[in-house]
Amino acid sequence: MAPIVVVLLIAATLMTLNYRQNRTNERNEQNALRRIARLAQSYESDMQHEARGHYPSEARTRGVARRNDAALVSYTRSGQSLTTVIQFHATYEDSSMFGSSLSMAYRCYSFLFRKDDEGGPRKRTAPLRECDVA
Repeated sequence: MAPIVVVLLIAATLMTLNYRQNRTNERNEQNALRRIARLAQSYESDMQHEARGHYPSEARTRGVARRNDAALVSYTRSGQSLTTVIQFHATYEDSSMFGSSLSMAYRCYSFLFRKDDEGGPRKRTAPLRECDVA
């Protein structure tokens, strides 16, 4: 009888530890995704600042993306608008019973910058499901 109780106690302890680790990992990932959302807002604000008067070149846009822990995926410029697709990433700690490691969270956003009727900048941001841009 005693061995069965010991096994049940060990199993319950392992299940509790596993549950706590999963919750911590989920919380860490959510924090990373919130960090990505803040980076996307920062990129948008930086681009509006860069786009005063004229839209920045692809190289300058790539530089703004790098400053915000991101990578330029697509750059499309037409007469009165600029559309960019940016992949943001953030690291977070992922732990298991065997140790911890760093994981990466990725999100892509599409940014549309357009001049309004008065010549001022307008913007539209949309998160993308996938980063595949042809």
